[in-house]
Amino acid sequence: MDLKPTMLQERIATLDILRGISLLGILLVNMYAFYLPMPHIDLASWFTTPSDMVWQQNLDIYVQSSFYPLFAMLFGYGLAMQWQKAQSREQNFYATGVRRLVVLFMFGLVHAVLIWWGDILMTYAFCGVFLLLLLRLHPVWLLSIGIIINGFMHVFMLFIVGYINFNTSIDSYLNITAVEKAITAYGAGNWLDAFMQRLSDLSVQAGVGMWIASLFTILPYMLIGAAASKWHLVERAKELKWLWLTLTIVGLALGIFVKSMPILNTRTYLLEYIKVYVGGPILSVGYIGLIILLCMIPFVPKLLSPFAKIGRMSLTMYILQSIIGTCLFYQYGFGWYGKVSVATGILIAIGIIVVQMVFAEVWLSKWKQGPLEAIWRKLTYKVKPGDTN
Repeated sequence: MDLKPTMLQERIATLDILRGISLLGILLVNMYAFYLPMPHIDLASWFTTPSDMVWQQNLDIYVQSSFYPLFAMLFGYGLAMQWQKAQSREQNFYATGVRRLVVLFMFGLVHAVLIWWGDILMTYAFCGVFLLLLLRLHPVWLLSIGIIINGFMHVFMLFIVGYINFNTSIDSYLNITAVEKAITAYGAGNWLDAFMQRLSDLSVQAGVGMWIASLFTILPYMLIGAAASKWHLVERAKELKWLWLTLTIVGLALGIFVKSMPILNTRTYLLEYIKVYVGGPILSVGYIGLIILLCMIPFVPKLLSPFAKIGRMSLTMYILQSIIGTCLFYQYGFGWYGKVSVATGILIAIGIIVVQMVFAEVWLSKWKQGPLEAIWRKLTYKVKPGDTN
């Protein structure tokens, strides 16, 4: 018997809403990389106008480093759901799972090389292979391994930070040569210039260190998400409302406090590390809990249905964001590279999400899934995009 993809009636609206909202958070952060010479600058010291500094600090506290853990947990949750469905039908999921991840990696490779260097899909596919190998484990073990791997990284990195000196202030980072090359290629060059610069930036983004680091910064959250999936924490949200209420209050309060420390105090290597790798994931849990609690209110899922619809098309929407972003900011498009404020970038991101909501509404009124999801499904399950079984 062939393994079949998840059908529409099997979808969980809260998970799609979480995916849709996380797409907004990810886009808000990715906007910097669309219109600034990332990764060659230090954002915290790049901006000089007061309004830009305030907006950047707010994004740093409430958005930066809090949505990639959320999306990684959702990825783990979804992959574990598919594995459990296969187990219930006494089917072997591993061949399908590997094929699914290989196709996702190829999507990411095309995205990174031809559209935008900051791709995350290849990383998810890479980490997904390790998650696939561990999916048989009891959820307690999945959670424990995730915490241990992430904790090992914290111990190692805090040792390095301590060696540097916990209280050393961070010097402004600026690779002026790389910055000038990026501005010339993206801000004034043609598509070929942007392509060559994209390959250069990709070599920094996707270096050997990144792949190793992803096993300590992405995989743990996938494992935590898989454990939550096996415990059916979202499906049993009403039954576990006190757990979610506790996670929400602690996650929001502690996460915002920790992420505010480098801004309220002298910005040191220690505080910056804790902000990104401790405060970010804690706030992410708070966001997840808040959205799940809101979705328990009868009218809220309908109110948030536009997010659910872009969440159903998350692969298409993620790559579409890159296409729109590069067309808006690169010279071969509208040429806005380096010419917008942080506030304007936020407004553009919100505008893109609104456009995507309209697109998703129209598309899903005719088809059951996004165009890239249909291709992914066909290549994974060997079915035609229009099939509904």
